[in-house]
Amino acid sequence: MLANKDLLHHFLTYFTEVKHWALEARLLRWLTLLWLGLGLVTLFSASYPVAAVDYGDGWYYVKRQIVWAIAGLICAGAIARVPLKKIRLISFGGLIISFGLILLTIVGFGRGSEEWGASRWIGIAGFALQPSEFAKPFLVLEAANVFSRWRQLKIWHRAVWLSLFAGILLAILKQPNLSTTALCGMTIWFIALAAGIPWLLLGGAAGVGGLAALASISVNSYQRERLTFFLDPFRAARDEGYQLVQSLLAVSSGGGWGLGFGESQQKLFFLPIQHTDFIFAIFAEEFGLIGSLGLLGLLFAYASLGSYVAWRSPVLRHRLIAIGATFILIGQSLLNIGVATGALPTTGLPLPLFSYGGSSIISSLMLAGLLVRIARENGEATVISLAERRQQRQENPT
Repeated sequence: MLANKDLLHHFLTYFTEVKHWALEARLLRWLTLLWLGLGLVTLFSASYPVAAVDYGDGWYYVKRQIVWAIAGLICAGAIARVPLKKIRLISFGGLIISFGLILLTIVGFGRGSEEWGASRWIGIAGFALQPSEFAKPFLVLEAANVFSRWRQLKIWHRAVWLSLFAGILLAILKQPNLSTTALCGMTIWFIALAAGIPWLLLGGAAGVGGLAALASISVNSYQRERLTFFLDPFRAARDEGYQLVQSLLAVSSGGGWGLGFGESQQKLFFLPIQHTDFIFAIFAEEFGLIGSLGLLGLLFAYASLGSYVAWRSPVLRHRLIAIGATFILIGQSLLNIGVATGALPTTGLPLPLFSYGGSSIISSLMLAGLLVRIARENGEATVISLAERRQQRQENPT
């Protein structure tokens, strides 16, 4: 009985507390929930036919996604309520664990599975997890932590951190997973740029990254084929270009207003993996140009709000975290949409909060939780103690 009272108390406290959050935090929270809700509705429509045939249950993917979404919302809610200085205490450990799991996928430990020429998953407790997805929020946290105090670090300390980041990126590339490697590498690079790291170092890092990408493309034939057939997918419409051609047909079939919810024809076993990497094509087919522009408007509003939160932050570390979280959520979304519309070569990046996958949805909600937390701390900045203000000045002398 006492446990039930405690649970009710925490439940009521949750809703009464939120209304006292800063406006940006509340807006980010509602935009995240709207994004997630729209994604679940789209996933239901995109996955129902294939789930009904493969599992005898059209709700199969949606039910599992809802479970992962609840887990992600719990993580995001916890992050939004814990001070960032406490989250920093576990971020390094999270990064190292993610790094270790990525290495395990390479050596084929446990239930690491081979799909589409790459081993990116590992089986833990009956679930297939993608460690590179879980690494994203921890990479943002640690990159912001390192580059916000770059000038105070000794040279050997800088070298250790750069080697760690490079090791993680190389491990993801080894899977191979070029698209996630590029996204994580660009995120770290932009965080460093925002921190004011010298251009010589930034240019060198960009050059090394470009050479690594070229090496991966030269070694992996399927990556070369993606680049080749991206330029003219109709040249091999029944072979390597089939998926992109079907995606383009879905997008173009939507017209101005779309065919209507649930009325997509391409999801009826024409477009492969329509509930994961190419879910936007089904969305565009059912909701048309107007719906697609609405989704882009949602992303623009989210990006603007995330940028505003970063700009308002008086602490450099917090500003860099907001930049990194916004960059991954919006950048990955635009990359995915670019692939589905034929504007970019095919990659394996999911559409955040839309595509089916537990690792992706939890990682995305954790990043959203970080943005909400920073917005909250920005709003509470006027009531911090003098001791905390002195510590902030030491960390951010500029």
